[in-house]
Amino acid sequence: MSYDPRKIIKSHVNTERSTKLRETNNEYVFEVDRLANKYTVKMAIQNAFGVKVASVRTMIMPGKTRRIGRNEGKTPTWKKAIVKLKQGEVISMFENM
Repeated sequence: MSYDPRKIIKSHVNTERSTKLRETNNEYVFEVDRLANKYTVKMAIQNAFGVKVASVRTMIMPGKTRRIGRNEGKTPTWKKAIVKLKQGEVISMFENM
């Protein structure tokens, strides 16, 4: 798999928990491609934002069953990556969120 950030990083996850992780532990949460491993996520973050990554934790988030009236469907399964940056590094575009 290539290290093209546009193919690996899909979006930034902005929740209360991710905001608290960013403020306390300097960790950022991203939705990434399902086939990406920790090394490719690390390289993509470093290339996209110009920061040094200390560690990466990944997990598969299972899809949930949703109902609209009689119809039942399922949301897609996706992969989440929690990226910890080295001391003193920040991603400035997410600091004002």
